[in-house]
Amino acid sequence: MLEIDRSGLYYEPAREPAENLRLMRLIDEQYLAAPFYGSRRMTAWLVRRGELVNRKRIQRLMRIMGLEAIHPGPRTTKRSPDHEIHPYLLRDVIINRCDQVWSTDVTYVPLKDGYMFLAAVIDWHSRFVLSWRLSNTLDGRFCLEALDAALEGGRPEIFNTDQGCQFTARAFTGRLKKEKIAISMDGRGRALDNVFIERLWRSLKYEDVYLKSYQTVRELTRGLEQWFAFYNHERLHQSLDYRTPAEVYHNAQPIIP
Repeated sequence: MLEIDRSGLYYEPAREPAENLRLMRLIDEQYLAAPFYGSRRMTAWLVRRGELVNRKRIQRLMRIMGLEAIHPGPRTTKRSPDHEIHPYLLRDVIINRCDQVWSTDVTYVPLKDGYMFLAAVIDWHSRFVLSWRLSNTLDGRFCLEALDAALEGGRPEIFNTDQGCQFTARAFTGRLKKEKIAISMDGRGRALDNVFIERLWRSLKYEDVYLKSYQTVRELTRGLEQWFAFYNHERLHQSLDYRTPAEVYHNAQPIIP
């Protein structure tokens, strides 16, 4: 009724000591620039900056943040039998229309005294952000909520995700199957399989989150509402011939002042 995301009312940010939060902010910035950095390289990069850290500590922080280096290699962990892995369906596919491909991902969002996680669903052709949700944990509920919100307005032919447990869970894949949507999952070690939403995270953080340094979940929620509205309806994209995502997604003509 109040048009306020419930996460802004009920969620408290996840907590870590101030020094860990400072390191997590550095890790987050470097990971955006170099997603192929695992805990070894990240530790070496921090040490070169003068940080007194060891790999065990950085491994723990990256695990909390849900970060894993993008690199080819053997699987070292086994997923739950209840989780499904699907092939990547988009190699060499030409994306030339809206609602052809949607994708989703989760990113870490720093706050002054804690952190949250953000999930968003994006249309590949228009770059239009269809929905987003916040959570203070990496469980799959907020990802499913974001999916449900996006499906209220349409349905894609293909839905692409990474192989994170939130997206391989049967609750998530089952929702897509119920809508008869083809499921695509990033290949392990491929940095560009979900490139559009990775660019979205980079834009969001450098244009808003890092500049604003939000203190509370409520402030973050309001800030994200404003930024996503700006991104969808005002931010011009060179790749869209200097149109906005909303203009492309809704097949509207640009508004010339």
